[in-house]
Amino acid sequence: MTDDEIEFGETWVYESIVAALPGIDLSRPVAIIIQLGLFEAGVVLSAWYYDLWSAVVAGTAAVLVAAIGSIEMLRISTLVRGQAIPETYRRLLFGSSVEVVLGVLAFVAVVTHLFVFDDFRLVTRLIGSHPPVVVVYLLLLILWDVCYRVGTGWWTSVTALWRSWQYYTQFDARTARALRRADVENVTFGVLQLLLLPFLPRQPVLAAALVAHVAAVAVVTGASILLLTRRITEIEDTISI
Repeated sequence: MTDDEIEFGETWVYESIVAALPGIDLSRPVAIIIQLGLFEAGVVLSAWYYDLWSAVVAGTAAVLVAAIGSIEMLRISTLVRGQAIPETYRRLLFGSSVEVVLGVLAFVAVVTHLFVFDDFRLVTRLIGSHPPVVVVYLLLLILWDVCYRVGTGWWTSVTALWRSWQYYTQFDARTARALRRADVENVTFGVLQLLLLPFLPRQPVLAAALVAHVAAVAVVTGASILLLTRRITEIEDTISI
């Protein structure tokens, strides 16, 4: 299936939103540039207007992680859709919206920690003890975007391992290599999320959760990569005989 043939219900929610904008036909690079530009402009303008320059670096890092997440999601979808993959896997990955549910759970967990268990300490350090409503709105919006990418990473990992195990014998070498590349992209994005770690110096719970998330994605997706690599080796050995 090519990108032009993608239908609603067979896409990640992020892709559906971009494609559904009325009267607007944006290419993928342009959509990502607009996303990055609007969020970063919001961070810089808020810092300038409310004199919150101490939050610019952290805000920019979060915006960068979200933007990289958009790039990786599109790269993964292109690699996966370009292959003759089982319909069940394609619909499970793109059309189930489970990544949104996981993103919501991550977002609620982080917000609960920040505003209840952490007693506003991280929020106060970044945007002050009495932050403007606009700044809080932008903070939560960017935080949700990051959490949505986290949820997508989780779901992509789980479905990748299930796919590689369930349909192991159905993949030819070309398909296995493309799916392995998609898995590597998912692990790469997980590792890049560690860019947020330096901004959690006195946040052991959030720091541990971030590291555990990245490690879990690497382990689960790594198992899928090993299965696909084994499948490729089997096919190559058969051909060489």
